[in-house]
Formats: sequence, C-alpha cells, structure tokens
Amino acid sequence: MILDASKKAEQRALLEAELEAVGIRLNREPPNIYLKPKTAGGMKITFQTPPKNIDQKMVYNILRDYKILNCEVLVRDENVTVDDFIDVIMKDHRKYIKCLYVYNKIDSVSLDFLDKLAREDNTVVMSCELDLGIQDVVERCWSELRLIRVYTKRKGVDPDFGEALIVRNKSSIEDVCDQIHRSLKDTFKYALVWGASARHVPQRVGLGHVVADEDVVSIVSNWRA
Repeated sequence: MILDASKKAEQRALLEAELEAVGIRLNREPPNIYLKPKTAGGMKITFQTPPKNIDQKMVYNILRDYKILNCEVLVRDENVTVDDFIDVIMKDHRKYIKCLYVYNKIDSVSLDFLDKLAREDNTVVMSCELDLGIQDVVERCWSELRLIRVYTKRKGVDPDFGEALIVRNKSSIEDVCDQIHRSLKDTFKYALVWGASARHVPQRVGLGHVVADEDVVSIVSNWRA
C-alpha cells in the first residue's frame, strides 16, 4: 500500500476502513474459532478459555441471526470479539492478506515523524523525488514475498547468472521443473545441484530436494528425441 507520508495516518486509516468493509483483513490471522454446521442436534458451544469480549448467549444469538441452529463451536482464543465470530461465519467472504505499507514523500516530513514511521510494523519509507529508500522497498518486497533465485545449467555449459528462475522459498526440484516446463518432471531422471542446499558439489538429488537461494540446478531426464 503506497501512502503519502505528509498525510500522516489519515490516508492509511481511510484505505484500511474501505478494505475492512469489503472483507479484506490486513496483517491478521483468521480468528482461532472452530465452527462446524450440522444437520441436527442443536448448538454445542465450548470455550477453551473464558473469553473477555463475548459470552455463550452472545454466540448463541449471533448463530441464530445467521440461521445456524445446529452446529459445534469451539472458541480457543480468549480475546475474540463479536466481529471475529462473524468473520468465521462469513469465512467465504473474508480474505486475510499481508500488507506492506510504503510511505513516499519522506522528504516532506520532520525527522522525528520519519523516525516514528520507519519503526512501525510492516512499514518501509522512501522518497521518489530524492531517490531515497527505493532499493530498500525492493528488498523488503522480495523478503516479504519469500522468493528465491535458482539458476539453471545445461550439461557442458556454464550457468547464466544474468537470468534466474524465481520460485518461492522452500521450493523443491519438482517446483523448479514446473517453472521450466510442466512436462519436464514426467521424464525426470535426477538433478545435479550446486549451492547452499547441497551437502557436496554437485549433489545428485531427486524431485523432493529443497533448493536454496542462488542454487545452480542441472536437470537430467530420460527424454528421447
């Protein structure tokens, strides 16, 4: 979320409220509530720990309002609220996603305010005008997305370090094969790996081997022309 540092908290609060209204929850985990509708048997409501913000009668009334008359409920978190419980009922219309707040125009605010902004959770600051902090934004996005680079190598040819496959952290050789071509794993024989994930170089591995950032991978297949 790109924000104007000179507008302080107002712009962020407005955007968060609009997203909240359409069911998008930023930087939050789903409520720790188990809810299983049933066809009969009435309501069974259990609290793992006595909650601070709701009670059994409130839960009962919420369920009735949503016409859930037969169900099993287990509330595991003592801090859940009425809104949390409604979110569980409306889970098909709720999305829990991570958000990185990027404040631009830091050259237009005081140093004290800039220091406060930079220390907030899930926040990075920059100035396009002065070309400050832009690389920090790139690196933070890379880190938050948990991406790694894998370089491929053909037999007898040096790897091209100018072009990498981009995969998620903890990806396997099978994921690397899928990135190259979906059918590659069908003829897969083994892979040779150089890099941090290899116990020795090169290490001969199977599809389940987990690669590390900047590994070099050579795929050997049974393909015949």
